[in-house]
Amino acid sequence: MMYTMMQVCRELDMTYQTLKFYCNEGLVPNVKRDRNNRRIFDERDVKWIKDLTCLKKCGMSIQEMKEYLDLCLLGESTIPQRKEMLTKKQQELRSSIEELQDSIAYIDWKQNFYDEVLSGARPYVSNLIPCHEQE
Repeated sequence: MMYTMMQVCRELDMTYQTLKFYCNEGLVPNVKRDRNNRRIFDERDVKWIKDLTCLKKCGMSIQEMKEYLDLCLLGESTIPQRKEMLTKKQQELRSSIEELQDSIAYIDWKQNFYDEVLSGARPYVSNLIPCHEQE
């Protein structure tokens, strides 16, 4: 089965512009064309484009995605380098998760502080207002 650009976009929930950009950047190798010279994709292409979408969500730049693709095209011998690239992205994502968890913890603490002030359980104190002005 072959897919048009629009069908791939619908299937993978991506914009036409993104798919066209990926193709123009050489990120989708071996793109086939129909008799009207429009790009068409087979199942393997669609699976690879889905991988590209995931790599992008993992924070890979276009250049990194090209490097990854080049390694993939060289075959099994490059698996260690690909694993290394993915491990680096995984570590960056874990670090981002920690930062987000710290941010959520701060908001939780601040919301609790405000709830206590609003309920009268604690006096309001601000680091921005001098003490004599807060009363």
